[in-house]
Amino acid sequence: METIKLRDEYIKLGQALKAANLVQSGVEAKIVIQNGHVKVNGAVETQRGKKLYDGDVVAYNNDTVKIIK
Repeated sequence: METIKLRDEYIKLGQALKAANLVQSGVEAKIVIQNGHVKVNGAVETQRGKKLYDGDVVAYNNDTVKIIK
């Protein structure tokens, strides 16, 4: 499981996918999120601007990323 260290209080879902190199661009992030391919803490998330905080786990395409402080 990869991790993303927060620089601020939170990171948005689309930014997290890019930071973890799970997608190549913001446009790709938008598409995969809107199509329901991304889960946050086990639930499908369709909001690209969803705020992720310390302890949240993102899953996409058999990869998982944990957000840490």
